[in-house]
Amino acid sequence: MDGLLFAYQSWVRAEQVWKVAPGGKVSETRIVKPLPFDTQPYQTEIAFARAGDGTRIPVSLVYRRGLKRDGTAPALVQAYGAYAISSEPFFAPRFIAWLERGGVLATAHVRGGGEYGRPWHEAGRLLNKPNTWRDLIAACEMLVADGWTRASRLSINGGSAGGIAVGMALVERPDLFAAVISDVGVSNPLRAEFGQNGPPNIPEFGSVQTEDGFKALYAMDAYRQVKDGVAYPAVLLTTGANDPRVDPWEVGKMAARLQAASSSGKPILLRVDFQSGHGIGSTRQQYDAQIADMLAFAFAQSK
Repeated sequence: MDGLLFAYQSWVRAEQVWKVAPGGKVSETRIVKPLPFDTQPYQTEIAFARAGDGTRIPVSLVYRRGLKRDGTAPALVQAYGAYAISSEPFFAPRFIAWLERGGVLATAHVRGGGEYGRPWHEAGRLLNKPNTWRDLIAACEMLVADGWTRASRLSINGGSAGGIAVGMALVERPDLFAAVISDVGVSNPLRAEFGQNGPPNIPEFGSVQTEDGFKALYAMDAYRQVKDGVAYPAVLLTTGANDPRVDPWEVGKMAARLQAASSSGKPILLRVDFQSGHGIGSTRQQYDAQIADMLAFAFAQSK
């Protein structure tokens, strides 16, 4: 076939595949089936938070048109920040349920990702890793200050390496969140090096066998930073019993530590899927059930 095919999607537009003919004519292929619902009621914009060192942190926002910025909307903020992976716009129809109920869906493009190239990654790697979760904290503080939500209606979510961002935000600012959701999240990196997927992560996080590596790992280890008697927000930690990347014991340790330490009386839950791993290879039914539990948990804790 002559010409070029390309795909396009955004936070509020489902992926479509287009064809560019040799003469330059652009046409929609309709390879992807159109959505059975209307996304016009939703809009997106970019806001910027200011980190403690002055760095501007981009935050992508998706919400229903006409949303009142009076602090009453529940907000779910997602963050990753590792391996130079950019949190690019993508259409997630499962999260329409959050938007339909007046929620704000945000993505904090924290350092450690690849949004601004190698310097952005290096600024959230190894000894610089604290920038990752403090960027997330700054993004959440901005959302509260600008009236998008309030602390009692604010939830954060991070998966896998994003567990470092949300776990450390939890232990440093437990007062800022209504709920924290760590999805197969790294919680105990000081010990993770000795797991089956530990050695490949040394270039990103460090090794306990070097002084700087130990310092970096200790600083990002949320499990080690949990303190007895602190009023932690509600927390949902998920794992798959067959996870080859973030060992289930790591998630279980974090859940048990928080349950023993928290004085708030709010739920600290461990969700285990005995038929799944790191999400790779999960069925649509498994993924639907997990997202439903996550959103229901965040909604239930929003007051």
